[in-house]
Amino acid sequence: MIWNSLRLYFRYASISFRSQMEYRTSFFLRSIAQFTITGMEFLGLAALFLRFGHIDGWTLPQVGLFYGIVSVAFAIAEAIPRGFDVFPNLVKSGDFDRILIRPRSPALQILGQEFQLVRVGRFLQGMLVLLWSAGRLEIEWTSSAILLIAFSIVGGACLFSGLFILGAAICFWTIESIEIVNCLTYGGVETAQFPLSIYRPWFRSFFTFVVPLATINYFPVQAILNLEGTSGGKLISWISPLAGLLFLLACLQLWRVGVRHYTSTGS
Repeated sequence: MIWNSLRLYFRYASISFRSQMEYRTSFFLRSIAQFTITGMEFLGLAALFLRFGHIDGWTLPQVGLFYGIVSVAFAIAEAIPRGFDVFPNLVKSGDFDRILIRPRSPALQILGQEFQLVRVGRFLQGMLVLLWSAGRLEIEWTSSAILLIAFSIVGGACLFSGLFILGAAICFWTIESIEIVNCLTYGGVETAQFPLSIYRPWFRSFFTFVVPLATINYFPVQAILNLEGTSGGKLISWISPLAGLLFLLACLQLWRVGVRHYTSTGS
């Protein structure tokens, strides 16, 4: 059953790819625009460090690790579960009713609605910053350190996907996605681009135990940089990206509750 669902999803993705590549010039221009816009954001960050030198003791290459990890993770999350981000339109139009009568999981069908291939621009820009930062830092890049970064990116993609699913699930009760979810999603990206230690204690607690952004880049980067007083020790840093997966599973459970309580538009 799982392999059958995966084959169906890849078929959805293939259709989306072919659709987007019908207009290749548009695709390349939009991808370049994504790369340029996000690149300008990092240049603004670099200008800040050029003026002040450091932020609370953190240098630009160190912050570049945070930036690169969260940018790559968010690019993956924006590309794959894009259907959940536009889900409010399906509820308002009544098109979700048609999805429910098909003999397939509603979540799988929503997941396959759209695959945003143009997010490759943000992905490449984030990866470029990540590689630049890694080259500038005087640390030993062992296979375990590289693997920890990979785990962090996967955990981050799961976490941001969970936030998109959370926003979609709330629509079962509110019709529209509430703005606070967008604040957590896009605002969370901005938050995670900086080390959590620069924020106030209550803010750090919220983004550690409620929306666990700290677990997908702050704790792992501390371990990679071999900083003294690493929060929770090396073991916590290694297992912390799993919080992103757990958050995704919790959001999927809320999605299932919302589907069971969906009452249709009546149209």
